[in-house]
Amino acid sequence: MSAIIGRKHEIEELERLYQSDRPEFVAVYGRRRVGKTFLIKQALKGRFTFQHTGVSPVDQSSDNNRKKTQLESFYYSLLSHGLEGFQQPKSWMEAFYQLEQLLIKLDNGNRQVVFIDELPWMDTPRSGFLPAFESFWNGWCSSRDNLMLVVCGSASSWILSNLSRSKGGLYGRLTYEIKVSPFNLRECEAFFKHQDILMSRYDILQAYMVFGGIPYYLSYFQKGYSFEQNTDQILFGQKPRLKEEFDRLFKAIFENAEDCKKIVRLLATRNYGYTRDEIAAATSLPLGGGLSDTLAALCESEFLLRYSPYGKGNGDYYKLTDNFCRFWIKYVDTNQKEATFMHDNATADILSHWRGVAFEQVCWQHFAQIKRALEIGGVKTAVSAWNIPGNDDQPGAQVDMLIMRDDQIVNLCEMKFCSGLYTIDREEELRILHRVDRLKETLQARQKVHPVLITTYGLTQGKHSGKIQKTIVMDDLFE
Repeated sequence: MSAIIGRKHEIEELERLYQSDRPEFVAVYGRRRVGKTFLIKQALKGRFTFQHTGVSPVDQSSDNNRKKTQLESFYYSLLSHGLEGFQQPKSWMEAFYQLEQLLIKLDNGNRQVVFIDELPWMDTPRSGFLPAFESFWNGWCSSRDNLMLVVCGSASSWILSNLSRSKGGLYGRLTYEIKVSPFNLRECEAFFKHQDILMSRYDILQAYMVFGGIPYYLSYFQKGYSFEQNTDQILFGQKPRLKEEFDRLFKAIFENAEDCKKIVRLLATRNYGYTRDEIAAATSLPLGGGLSDTLAALCESEFLLRYSPYGKGNGDYYKLTDNFCRFWIKYVDTNQKEATFMHDNATADILSHWRGVAFEQVCWQHFAQIKRALEIGGVKTAVSAWNIPGNDDQPGAQVDMLIMRDDQIVNLCEMKFCSGLYTIDREEELRILHRVDRLKETLQARQKVHPVLITTYGLTQGKHSGKIQKTIVMDDLFE
């Protein structure tokens, strides 16, 4: 149990559900590679009655073959857990009947835990999987007080649509659901410490900017290597550890993987994001329900964020929030064969713009820590970005993060990634004052604008830094 970093609440909930005296149906979901399976296997270690993992669709071809492969794999799992006297099932109804017979055979009155990993992979087109699964829970599991069914999947939209928000036979049947989120910076620091990898917070922050808080990616870091060396051996060269990860990531989750990649690649070109209409126009994807469903699935799988920019009325925007995808599209796509790309460009301008945008994203991902640093944890807030176009009279303004507070203060946040103290010169001071003035035009008289600087090491105090009301540093994001 000590090997699990973080996840304290999730572990406590799985233990509570295990100890209950009623049938439990638990769904665990979250971004691919985020550590869902590891969490379940560690939290319930030694207590599984039956385990099975769906077969990845990445290397499968026709729908008929996919159904056959899934059924065959399920049958072998049944055999390995002690099933005897049955032939390989030809349908999912038959397969789940065989699982029922196995569980009856193994039932000694104690808690029975059935764990089915990557459940969405098993629901291949025209396979009849979902009705059979519904029948398995509704017709058999739900009456057995000692049964705990745990299902898991990276296709979050499938889990949410077919289980959490099901309008069919599984409506209201889930007894609990657990969303497993990426590590935050503090958990990444604990992860590296557990692995006995010595890294400064500056380098942990950069690792987060490349890989996000995804434990699977971070597990490839090796002792004795710098951040740049580790990134090179994981992503660059002839045989990087994650050579085809970007393509496999989408193929493993989405039936329309190519459409999803088109959208993600587009959103990587503008940090502010795009509207649904703009996405349709730029990608040539039909502007209809299909696009809405794809965007929703990408949001539910934590690749995108749907948000309403301040001052834009009801116009929702979609922005790319997956750190790994952003870095891959920006650099790995075109430079993967350069074995020492990160090491060679560590101080080069080629990485400077990406660092700025990636740091902004990390700040959005650590909004709770920013609120704590501002000492407004108990104040109701809304966070957004802001972009106002220029006109003949004055230039436009763009703000990385606006925090609208119920105490009538608006925090105008500037994010600056820097290898040392950040210095504000006269030109930068004028830009900040211009943004404040343009923002005030949109606010009520009683609302006050407080400029906030979020940076790595802090602010050099000088004659142009006085307008900054609060400086938040990298260490605050690790709290």
